[in-house]
Amino acid sequence: MVTPRFSEADHKLVTDAVAAAERASDGEIVTIVADKSDSYHDVGLHYAVMAMLLVPALIAFVPERCLEWAMSPLLGWNAALSQSALMIFLFVALALAFLIVRFALAWMPLRMAMTPGGTKSRRVGRRALQMFKVGAERRTTGRTGVLIYLSLLEHRAEIVADEAIHSKVEPEVWGEAMAALVEGVKAGRPGDGMAEAVTNVGAVLAQCLPRSAADTNELPDRLIEL
Repeated sequence: MVTPRFSEADHKLVTDAVAAAERASDGEIVTIVADKSDSYHDVGLHYAVMAMLLVPALIAFVPERCLEWAMSPLLGWNAALSQSALMIFLFVALALAFLIVRFALAWMPLRMAMTPGGTKSRRVGRRALQMFKVGAERRTTGRTGVLIYLSLLEHRAEIVADEAIHSKVEPEVWGEAMAALVEGVKAGRPGDGMAEAVTNVGAVLAQCLPRSAADTNELPDRLIEL
């Protein structure tokens, strides 16, 4: 899985877009991009446990003569399948199933492919809210900060607005900006996507929070890469 990167030209493009958008509004736009929002180690663990739990169910449908054949190197050709031998076989099968799946999902592209979309969206949303609390919330005089957060590996974006904007704008309004951002990332043009998202957000802010004479630039215009 190839993750697009932001070049110096992309950084300048986004910075210029933020500066232009803020000239028409009291809003302050913060742009943050992260490689990923979570490692999803628990997803790999859950799949490994599920594979392990499926082993007894699968063994229940295996004919006894097949089990005896599989265990013949340990039991000997004429030995009967005992309860203790079966339990040892089951333990080994459980351990192998767990380890095979766990190590397979240590490969990040496979782990991401196996992670449900809803899980990715929730993790990205949670991370965006954390970044907003650190980088934008209550850091402006009129609580006019807006965070545009992009998580590259998940191809997901979130827009979080401070109180003065959130009270005037419905969440659905940001849909066009997020769609432009995600589309740019998928096309391998993350800088263009982020700049277009900033422009869309700026247009919304210009309507709900037009620039006043007392407006000052309170938050950095530059793109922040984590």
